[in-house]
Amino acid sequence: MKSRALLGLLADGQVHSGESLAASLGISRTAIWKQIRRAMDEGLRIETIRGKGYRLLTEMDLLDQNQILEGLNAPRRSAIELTVLDEVDSTNAEIVRRRRESVNGRVPVCIADCQTAGRGRRGRQWQSPPGQNLYLSLGLTFRGSFAMLDGLSLVLGVAVAEALEQVGVPEVGLKWPNDIFLAGSKLAGILVELQGELEEGVVQVVAGIGMNIHMTDAAGVDQAWVSLAGALPERRWCRNEVAASVIESVLGAVDDFARKGFGDFRERWQSRDIFAGQELMASQGELAGTGHGIDHSGNYLIATGDELVKVRAGEISLRVRS
Repeated sequence: MKSRALLGLLADGQVHSGESLAASLGISRTAIWKQIRRAMDEGLRIETIRGKGYRLLTEMDLLDQNQILEGLNAPRRSAIELTVLDEVDSTNAEIVRRRRESVNGRVPVCIADCQTAGRGRRGRQWQSPPGQNLYLSLGLTFRGSFAMLDGLSLVLGVAVAEALEQVGVPEVGLKWPNDIFLAGSKLAGILVELQGELEEGVVQVVAGIGMNIHMTDAAGVDQAWVSLAGALPERRWCRNEVAASVIESVLGAVDDFARKGFGDFRERWQSRDIFAGQELMASQGELAGTGHGIDHSGNYLIATGDELVKVRAGEISLRVRS
């Protein structure tokens, strides 16, 4: 926590003496130096100016719980329980743990600076380097049966796309069932997990959202990806602003979905469908055809000659035929 506080003090890019930093954090100047060295070993550029102190040369975008909360409207702010962590195994896993402990009825939301065991769809690893991206999970509760969750990941995709558009991102695309695309490459992904068994007509799920904000390198990623900073370098991106916009949009969409179902979201999803009109094939190769959008339950439709074939999320993966 002290390292994060130190970076917060240095984030203004000004020169700070070791003495003033030590006094602000209540630790010794030797401890300040050790933390400076650790930060430099982790890749941060910090200038040491003899007789004056330290200046951070790397531009920082620190997560700040208060700034995120200030970006929400008052009712939404009081309806959530926000946790911001430096590091966690997985924000989805942290939501599960916090749900066991919390009885206040508020929506648990967890954001972390980095994940050590981030997961994507089908158990794939999600690249989660520190200080680069947004790793955000929400604990959502619905009344009804598991069947009512049909289309939920698509609803979340619409909400994330609209949140990005609110902060000035143009032409956001959606790839069925749970990816957000920008400039032809993957910008963000959504992982929805059921939590526990159905009890007394209540369904609990955890919705995880991973979004590339500043990332410039991702060794081992086997598909085209993009970050906000990479696609739109003229804009200075702030993770707190993006996080607040996503939380606001997602919870608003979830409220609408719980009241009215998927119907109101179908056209909003279709208008961003990157598969529409494309020649597609299933990952296993047994199905091929033209992308034809989604039905009223969120199933994807593939035109194969005169027939429209429904594909359910989780059954197979679709990709553009090369």
